[in-house]
Amino acid sequence: MANRGSFPIRNDRGGNDWFPRGGQHIWLPYTQMKTALPPLPVVATEGVRLTLADGRQLVDGVASWWTACHGYNHPHIREKVAEQLARMPHVMFGGLAHEPAYTLATRLAAMLPGDLTRVFFCDSGSVSVEIAMKMATQYWLNRGVPGRTKLAAFRGGYHGDTIATMAVCDPEEGMHSLFAGLLHEHLILDLPVDEESTARFERELAAHAHTLSAILVEPLVQGAGGMLFHDAQVLRTLRAAADRHGLLLIFDEIFTGFGRTGAMFACQAAGVVPDIVTLSKALTGGTMALAATVASDRVFQAFWSDNAQAALMHGPTYMANPLACAAANASLDLFESEPRLAQVAAISQGLGAGLEPCRDLAGVTDVRTLGGIGVVELERIADMNGLKRRLIDRGVWVRPFGRIVYLTPSFTMDADDLAFLTRAVVDAVTEHQRATA
Repeated sequence: MANRGSFPIRNDRGGNDWFPRGGQHIWLPYTQMKTALPPLPVVATEGVRLTLADGRQLVDGVASWWTACHGYNHPHIREKVAEQLARMPHVMFGGLAHEPAYTLATRLAAMLPGDLTRVFFCDSGSVSVEIAMKMATQYWLNRGVPGRTKLAAFRGGYHGDTIATMAVCDPEEGMHSLFAGLLHEHLILDLPVDEESTARFERELAAHAHTLSAILVEPLVQGAGGMLFHDAQVLRTLRAAADRHGLLLIFDEIFTGFGRTGAMFACQAAGVVPDIVTLSKALTGGTMALAATVASDRVFQAFWSDNAQAALMHGPTYMANPLACAAANASLDLFESEPRLAQVAAISQGLGAGLEPCRDLAGVTDVRTLGGIGVVELERIADMNGLKRRLIDRGVWVRPFGRIVYLTPSFTMDADDLAFLTRAVVDAVTEHQRATA
């Protein structure tokens, strides 16, 4: 699996020193660069594999932050992007229109439940959540109701790293507590997962409802907060509470959308229709940046006015980029023509069986799966760099964080590669726990 050999680091300019030279200027994400392992130079991707500069191949267990749902370099997506590149790589979306975006919006509206029919494009998941927050706030302003400038969000939640989205992430367990003084204060609650927490949720929501525009939640899985699962009843409780208090309900499906939980969208699996949904990550099949904020017709009607000030005044420069929209349309083609959800079901079974041996390890607190998500949760990861090295040495690319080792493989991963991946995790976690006991 871990094919080794000589593979020089090169680029299109013929140089072979881009990695050390560029490393003097790069600032990496989520990384204390003084103490972290150096990044692995990747020179090619294909299927579920990353080819490194030294010739090794790693089976990618996280699909490049959950995006490459069809695997890397799928020929259909590549072909459609190449066709669009030759025709029109980009054109501004202010006052102009193009077929890839209009076709994509039509298809997304048809796929989503209820009256989620109005699609606003942007270029990142964080921005799509900010747009949803902006929509929810202006929805009330346009209806002549001032003062509803806060959202209800949840502990364990994560919605992005931009200023507005940091404010609706978990304020204590998340990555953004350092910036508390910078952030707008919202109502951060516990998810209503049982009778006690539901009663507390209802009390706190009732006390603050007059200040709120919406409830914001990641449906079924709180991803970057620790791959925390909750059931559909939680979402039904939120829908009922939003209706009772006249609030909008926003589902952040940036992680859960496009098959990751086993259904095309988590809202479909839960049988709950939000008023606004945000999409990104796997939208283009991991090909390029694109995101969307999709609103119900009820929300859109609050902006439909003779008053120019009632318009949604937002417009990212590269919104609805034709190349990205072409990739997204090609990705949707694959969901229609290839058995993706059946593959997710098979992967779910493989993840459950393959990771189960971790349950008996000392220091492992939980092993859980949902759709194409597998999680091993530990009391702590005592040597994060050491665990990462062990995974790489076993021929896989997995990026543990916090207290969890998780897998979110491409849906096209076959049974042999999946077994190789889960065995690598079991072996690496076993060795880590023994070494740090």
